[in-house]
Amino acid sequence: MNYALGQWAELNAFCSDGAVPIDNNASEREMKRVVLNRKNSLFVGNAHGGRTAAILASLTSTRRRHDVDPQLYLTQLLMNLPAAQMSELSAWLPDQWKLRHAARLATL
Repeated sequence: MNYALGQWAELNAFCSDGAVPIDNNASEREMKRVVLNRKNSLFVGNAHGGRTAAILASLTSTRRRHDVDPQLYLTQLLMNLPAAQMSELSAWLPDQWKLRHAARLATL
C-alpha cells in the first residue's frame, strides 16, 4: 500500500490524459523483440553484418509501430535509397514515408 500511495500521481496519469495507456504492454512486447534480435545477432558473422542487422531491426520496428505495409515500404526503400541524397534520408523513415505515401494516394 505504501508503494501504491507513493506512486499515486504516476498511477493516475492515464486519467488526466487519454493518450496515456493504462499499461505498458506495447513497450514490453517491443522489448521482447529487441532481446530476441540480440540473441539472433550472435550469428551475424562480422561487425558490418551486425550493423546492417541492427539498422534493419530498427527500420522494421519503426515500420511496425507506424503501421506501414512492410512489403510496399521495403520495396520502395530498396529501389530508391541508392539514388537518394544524404539530405533526403530522413524522408525515408517510416513515419515520414507514410505521410508522403498518404498524400500521393490522396492525389490519385
